[in-house]
Amino acid sequence: MKKLALHWQILIGMTLGVIWALLSSALGWSSFTLNWINPFGTIFINLLKLIAVPLVLFSIIGGVANIGDPSSLGRMGGKTLLIYLVTTVMAISLGLVLVNTIKPGKLIDKQSRIDNRIRYEIWADNEGHEIKDGIHYLKDPVFFERAQNISKLSESELKEVSVSDKLEKAKEQKNISPLQPLVDIVPENFFFSLSSNGLMLQIIFFALFFGVCLLFIPNEKSQPVLILVNGINEVFLKMVDLVMQGAPFFVFALLAGVVSKMAGDDLAKVLEIFKGLSWYAATVLIGLLLMIFVIYPGILKLFVKKIPYFGFFKAMGPAQTLAFSTSSSAATLPITMECVEHNLGVDKKISSFVLPIGATVNMDGTSLYQAVAVVFLAQMHMIDLTIGQQITVVITTALASIGSAAVPSAGLVMMIVVLDSVGLNPAWIAIVFPVDRILDMFRTVVNVTGDATVCSIIADGEDMLTYKNNKKPTETFNMDS
Repeated sequence: MKKLALHWQILIGMTLGVIWALLSSALGWSSFTLNWINPFGTIFINLLKLIAVPLVLFSIIGGVANIGDPSSLGRMGGKTLLIYLVTTVMAISLGLVLVNTIKPGKLIDKQSRIDNRIRYEIWADNEGHEIKDGIHYLKDPVFFERAQNISKLSESELKEVSVSDKLEKAKEQKNISPLQPLVDIVPENFFFSLSSNGLMLQIIFFALFFGVCLLFIPNEKSQPVLILVNGINEVFLKMVDLVMQGAPFFVFALLAGVVSKMAGDDLAKVLEIFKGLSWYAATVLIGLLLMIFVIYPGILKLFVKKIPYFGFFKAMGPAQTLAFSTSSSAATLPITMECVEHNLGVDKKISSFVLPIGATVNMDGTSLYQAVAVVFLAQMHMIDLTIGQQITVVITTALASIGSAAVPSAGLVMMIVVLDSVGLNPAWIAIVFPVDRILDMFRTVVNVTGDATVCSIIADGEDMLTYKNNKKPTETFNMDS
């Protein structure tokens, strides 16, 4: 096992985890899996998150301070954010093209779509929303009796705990000032930001501010601080080395727990759930795979000719497989940095600045998924969104993706904001719950691949890329030692 590369070990662990989960469901062992195996997956995620936050903090401080020239910082930062924004808009646009071409929501049984439409009209009437296309099924006597039955179902759905909790969060976000996201970036208490979930932007702001200030003070005073920062950063990287030695087992436990939670002890139930969402999932998956294997390599080839197609994926293999298994670009960040620096040849000054920012603001996979999900939900409720409404989806999704935490399934809460922006029922996120975790794995691979692509482009533009065609990617984390 030790002779295998890290990403192959992780892939084996993932495969065994899924097989174990399905077997335990068939034999009624799900309770054992969730009680005695799944906790190790949780420990793995917690360990990576434990390392990720301080690693982001000290990496950005060191990355900014090591640039040396303040003018380089402004130029590099502007280019980084611009490229991230362009790739996000490309991802959303690709998602909209696919969902409008395949029309997965219209492939559902017509009677089910009519029932969905009636539920939508009942909700719109209760909430005071205007019916999008002006058609009123509720006014047709043919659907009157059906509407009475559906009315009760609609009320019970809105009271579902898992949805109502997220609805409350969305309402809070809806009532805030337009400039509140800007206010939220600046921390009132930095130590509170470190100890709270979802405040990564505040940590990045502090790290950038701290690093910039180091550039403007005399070298004899900044150098001791920089030595300390770099030393602490090395300690956290060593933590990554130690944790990753157990990655294959941890990933096995993580995947076994995820699938067992979905299937329980009834395999037929989980198969039926996936049957109804298969077209939606296929549409999202096509878009995500196009981003990974076509869009990003195309952008990379356009700007960085020295990195070959297969060389890029060979270099990023360990980070991509770990991103798939953890569904967290933040948790994968330490491994992404290792792959980009050691295998692609990106200078540490670039990677420590671009990648932590990308892990927070670059959510291309999440953006594409949200765009497809919104239009899919509209289609299955027999609502045709206009071009203007879909443009609103693009804008809202791009902004929402920046605020999405780099953790599993964070996009679900943000999708409520997107649904609400076009006057659709936020409770519909419950429909896509069953397949969200599986798609989240692929979305995270997109995000990590995008981060590496942008980082390589920035490094090449700054003449800090030393990739060689005949260079063999290093064995990440020294698994043979």
